[in-house]
Amino acid sequence: MITYALLFAFACFGAGLLFNLWRIAVGPDVADRILALDTMVINAIALMVLYGIWRGTAVYFEASLLIAMVGFISTVAYCRFVLRGDIIE
Repeated sequence: MITYALLFAFACFGAGLLFNLWRIAVGPDVADRILALDTMVINAIALMVLYGIWRGTAVYFEASLLIAMVGFISTVAYCRFVLRGDIIE
């Protein structure tokens, strides 16, 4: 039963990644693209956690934490660049 649930979750988060990619390509504003990139990072983290559950190892959980930190920092830096024109003051 858990296999079917994992496959369904993989499909849902994969579809979410495709929708985010569409929003990045078609997004009418820069803020929409930033939000889509941030959501894309969250979906990638979810896929890594699901893969870690499927494989039964904790390595993917640690990798997803690293990706979460890098994704947060990159989102903040990109928003700061859009608002101020520079990242470091």
